[in-house]
Amino acid sequence: MNISEQIEDARSGNVAAQRYLFGHLADPMMALCCRYVKSREDAEEVLLDGFYKFFRHLRDFRYQGEAALYAWIKKIMVNECLMFLRRRHAFSMLTETAAEDLPRIEEPLANLSAAEIFDVVVRLPVGYRTVFNLHVIEGMEHKEIAKALGISEGTSKSQLSKARLLLQKMLLENGITYVRRKTR
Repeated sequence: MNISEQIEDARSGNVAAQRYLFGHLADPMMALCCRYVKSREDAEEVLLDGFYKFFRHLRDFRYQGEAALYAWIKKIMVNECLMFLRRRHAFSMLTETAAEDLPRIEEPLANLSAAEIFDVVVRLPVGYRTVFNLHVIEGMEHKEIAKALGISEGTSKSQLSKARLLLQKMLLENGITYVRRKTR
């Protein structure tokens, strides 16, 4: 049975189809939640809340391919993460003066694996991490981020800049340096 059939069955309340969809989508969505929410337990809570909304609104979803399914559930999960951060009052914008003195390194994360990048990103303060994820990972523009978080565009840009500088600092402190690749 393919995904579109599973979605149709899940819409009609078929528990086996819902279990299949959860199993198919849970791992990548958990990774997404962990990028925003530091604690694994909190990320699991957000994941379950997101899946609750996913199944509750599945009747409204029009399947147009697996990419559309992933985009839709990803949007649900990102919104759940942001709501969780707001509810917990965990979302705050910080000023990081320690990051201001660092030289800029071109493409500082280019030579790291995804797991290494993830390990460093999750150590960022929540405000930096959230803006970094929304802009760099989700591809949102600062105007969209500002609206989603209730901040100004300037604050979004500032938080991203400071997140990048702090990431560089954290990497340098761990002895990770980069040589800029020569382009042909």
